[in-house]
Amino acid sequence: MTFRHFVTGAALLAAAAGVHAQETFKLGVVTFLSGPAAESFGVPAANAAKTMVERFNAGAAPAPYNKTGFGGMKIEMVMLDENGGATKQVQEMRNLYQRENVDAVIGYIGSGDCLAVAPVAEELKKFLVLFDCGTPRIFEEASPKYVFRTASHAAMDNVSLTRYLKSRNIKADTFNLINQDYAWGQDSRADFLASMANLFPSAKPGIDLLPKFGAGQYGTEISALSGKPASLTYSSLWGGDLQAFILQAGARDLFKETTLVLSAGDHVLPGLGDKVPDGTVLGARGAYGILSAKSPLNDWFQAEYQKANGTPPVQASYRVTQALMGVKLAVEKAMAANGGKKPSAEQMADALRNSTWDSPGGTIRMALGNGQQAIQDTAIGRTKYDAASKRVLATDIQRFKAECVNPPAGTKSIDWIKAGFPGAKCD
Repeated sequence: MTFRHFVTGAALLAAAAGVHAQETFKLGVVTFLSGPAAESFGVPAANAAKTMVERFNAGAAPAPYNKTGFGGMKIEMVMLDENGGATKQVQEMRNLYQRENVDAVIGYIGSGDCLAVAPVAEELKKFLVLFDCGTPRIFEEASPKYVFRTASHAAMDNVSLTRYLKSRNIKADTFNLINQDYAWGQDSRADFLASMANLFPSAKPGIDLLPKFGAGQYGTEISALSGKPASLTYSSLWGGDLQAFILQAGARDLFKETTLVLSAGDHVLPGLGDKVPDGTVLGARGAYGILSAKSPLNDWFQAEYQKANGTPPVQASYRVTQALMGVKLAVEKAMAANGGKKPSAEQMADALRNSTWDSPGGTIRMALGNGQQAIQDTAIGRTKYDAASKRVLATDIQRFKAECVNPPAGTKSIDWIKAGFPGAKCD
């Protein structure tokens, strides 16, 4: 069933000069609202989108995000559930543009969904902003005009993880892998293997598992990993799959024999608490949540999200927020060049392309994919459960500059990693 949430009605009046009375900006937002990816990932993204749209419409965000709505246009949000598979998402996105008449879509977490909807947005010549999905293929295998991604892809996660392991002298003579058998898991696996071959050439990969997305039960996989324990167990599992794996593997003492290394694990920490093994090497796909750096904008965002939702924000919350902020500034830039009128898809795309903005997770730069793929700084740390606060905290955090862990423009991620990260700027 499709879930729709309308944040504000079309009867609200636009306040900014040059914007016609009652004109709104209709925004589609797509995230998992049901299924195994919803609880720890999709719903936190939805909650952040609702919180930010409310703040934008009230003109209650910090500068430069303090104009009401998008340039005076109140934002009317139509939220849809990403659950159901790529074929369903293609049709739902067509409906958003052609029946709901949205002006833009921000969405998609699953890499398979992103790969399916991106060419359709190009066909329709509609403005689409991907706020998540990790596969580098979107912009490394095509050159879209209307499609953007306002967050780094997964190569950053795996390069920073292996650099962290190296800098912290963490034992890595052997390693096992468990990743989901679709674009995200396959690409993450390839990037991690290539990074390890570069920085730990004598390390030996062992068990290499690719369970299907949404498998939920990992008894066979845990038996295989326990039967041949390695120094490290690497995984890009996420959402309900990661929660299930940690609970089931912990109950069988797998983590007493290995250091768990997670490329995208922060979002399951609030729900799992002390079930997360201390010392887990943790990535959050950016400097997000417990790995984020203190700043006035991040302090504001964390406080607003906590107040609205009763829980701290995690990576999906940060990622949809930085997408909304980037789109807001792009719309307002395009409006300024368009006499204060609502901009077209082409004008919004021109404004977002090659742009830079500050977000709660740091500076976002549209530096790859002809200016349509973001890079950003990131951070890696280790987990430690704090019994007093009943929360998992991050310790021994190391921060990495975007240019250290993202490929330069015009270079495919896997080729850059295999070549030894040429041009990386890590000073």
